[in-house]
Amino acid sequence: MTTASDRPIPRVRPGSPPGAPPPELPPEEVAAWQARGGELIELLTRAAELGPLAAFTLGSRRTVLVTGPEQVQHVLAQHPQGYVKQSHRAGLLLGEGVIAASGERWKQQRRLLQSQFTSVGLRRWEQRITEAAARTERRWAECARTGEPTDVGADLQFFALDSIWRTLTGDPLDDATHRALDAMHEVAVHLSALTATAPADQEAVTAALARIDAVCARAIADARERAEGGDGLLRVFLEAARTGPRYTDRLIRDELVNLLVAGHETTAKTLSWLFLRLARHPDVRERVLDVCRDGSPERRREVVTALVNETMRLHPAVWLIPRHAAADDTIGGFRIEAGAHVLSSPYLTHRDPELWPGPEVFDPWRFIEPGRRPGQLGAFYPFGLGARACLGQQFAYREMLCVLELLLPAYDLDFQELPHSTFFGVVLHPVGPLRATVRRSRGSGAA
Repeated sequence: MTTASDRPIPRVRPGSPPGAPPPELPPEEVAAWQARGGELIELLTRAAELGPLAAFTLGSRRTVLVTGPEQVQHVLAQHPQGYVKQSHRAGLLLGEGVIAASGERWKQQRRLLQSQFTSVGLRRWEQRITEAAARTERRWAECARTGEPTDVGADLQFFALDSIWRTLTGDPLDDATHRALDAMHEVAVHLSALTATAPADQEAVTAALARIDAVCARAIADARERAEGGDGLLRVFLEAARTGPRYTDRLIRDELVNLLVAGHETTAKTLSWLFLRLARHPDVRERVLDVCRDGSPERRREVVTALVNETMRLHPAVWLIPRHAAADDTIGGFRIEAGAHVLSSPYLTHRDPELWPGPEVFDPWRFIEPGRRPGQLGAFYPFGLGARACLGQQFAYREMLCVLELLLPAYDLDFQELPHSTFFGVVLHPVGPLRATVRRSRGSGAA
């Protein structure tokens, strides 16, 4: 856990001969960071000051940090075969599902799911997302009526999990399933943000995984009992199992957990950050609300999308993307040796003042007004880039836009306390509960 840096990241680009190694943090600086128990974001922020490509050594392993847009594109989009996933940081939780898989297995698993998350494919899940959003709106309406405070982060977490659970199974999320699936968060807090390592509390993680497995086993069994596997996305895996022996119950469990994690965790955290940002920037909130109340549907969608994008620029849920250099390579004239640990960081790229003037300013209009958003593909990548970019990107946008169009114009939130620190784990999130009183907005049309 650490406090997020609020200062822009200076860019020093020293001239170097072609084929030279990237500029490197002095070993004594890395050793001093380790000795004081510094957080990873501190080390990476310091490395980013050296330029769009920088290196440091942790233990015996060479690590290269990539933050420049061209360099990010090179690693994630243009040469995915040269920069591969190894053991996933969340491998204990994800197993061999599509997020953690690699090689030909990953291609087959992704191909099976691809059509379900296109713009056309999402239409079959649209109503389920809408129902989950309406459920959350009803909760906030009741909180506004009674004056009882609520944990905004927990409400948004429930909404996002409810959306993906309905999509997977066809059923709304019930309280017992919700409590059991909270074990996913228990596992996540024990995982390293950098590499796959054994959790400190193995006993707690093992117990949490057992609860997750039990929920998945029940969902798979229930789907099998329904005609043709029911009408949820889980049916796709059961159909694959009829013809493909690879799709054992274990792999179906892994895919189910992968979609549960990917389908709600990043969405919920982005929504939490968004409401916190609006609480800190009432001027932005009023400007957005003016459009939500009086603008055309197209204009409302444009502004709310920009609000989501600016939130993800400052607070990308997946803030660090690790890869392994499979072979020697050259990026921007710098030599990358096979075996190097290569990190891309949306968090650091998105706060580069050369790409994003006034990087710490919360300004959604930079995503609308011409010429204000950098044109390079690798300058904004909250869902990753290339073949391994997040499969559920369109699903996540649809979730967020659907619930925001209901909640934003109708409710004001009075937070009891705004968190001032950030947890840089596998997922980036604010620290502590987000307790707030919910009030009906003026002009919302409600009694």
